[in-house]
Amino acid sequence: MKKINIYSIALVLICSSAQLLAQQLPQFSQYMFNTISINPAYAGSRETISVVGLHRSQWVGLAGAPTTSTVSIHAPLKNEKIGLGLSIINDELGYENFVYAYGDFSYTIELSEKTKLAFGLKAGFTHYNLDQEGFLDDPTVAIDPFFSNFTNRWNPNIGVGAYLHQNKWYLGLSAPRILNTDYNESALDPEVDYIALERVGYYLTAGYVFELNESTKLKPSALVKLTNGAPVSFDLSAHLLFDEKFWIGGSYRYNRDTSTIGALADFQVSPQMRIGYAYEHYITDLRPYTGGTHEILLMFEVFKPTKRVKSPRYF
Repeated sequence: MKKINIYSIALVLICSSAQLLAQQLPQFSQYMFNTISINPAYAGSRETISVVGLHRSQWVGLAGAPTTSTVSIHAPLKNEKIGLGLSIINDELGYENFVYAYGDFSYTIELSEKTKLAFGLKAGFTHYNLDQEGFLDDPTVAIDPFFSNFTNRWNPNIGVGAYLHQNKWYLGLSAPRILNTDYNESALDPEVDYIALERVGYYLTAGYVFELNESTKLKPSALVKLTNGAPVSFDLSAHLLFDEKFWIGGSYRYNRDTSTIGALADFQVSPQMRIGYAYEHYITDLRPYTGGTHEILLMFEVFKPTKRVKSPRYF
């Protein structure tokens, strides 16, 4: 496999115009089991204390390739209308590092006996850090004058979301970061055209469970992401569920520069524990340089009293 510095690719895919970099939230293959990271209205929807840990290694084989780790916890309060959550994401790309620390609040309205509509608010801080010494010493970027004045601080942000769902379907709409934050202090200089913004991103998610027979179910899911200053992307996936224990399926992500196909598997080890794995294979020009992307998920339901969990949680 060819070895190539990540910034050689990043400068082509992201900075070809040298005018704008729109920072986006990390993307996940198993977004349908990690919804709290993008939609605060999801908090408490699983009707119990839910803890999710996820690690993603992207572009395996490239020096400085992206790695993302996240841990989240959310649960309903006693009256079940209010949900609270907390999520922390650590995202590394070469010399860059983003840390997202956000709390979530949701309020649920029962539209009918089976249908619920939740509204959510997310608030917290994003920390950006650039290893400037290593970055500027790299021969692939040292000659670029726009990468010379980045901040190293915590920046506040807020997000909103809505989540409409029944047991066998859901529809979500969210904007997890609605404040524009510029990490390049030199952007105030009229002679500098390069800015590094945490741009507003909009996420539309949906899923449905079809019963094929008594032991098999089919669950298609979709995610569409719109970010100001970046191309639209969408994820399509479909899972087969066997005996309420084993999920297996495939995925397709369209992105102008890094489209992928993938495989997903998920196993309900016990009523409290679930383990998931996803693999993505690139079908764009990046394919010769990388071994793909690997993602591992662990979900643990801390407490699941029967009287409160009325049916299996598919989402």
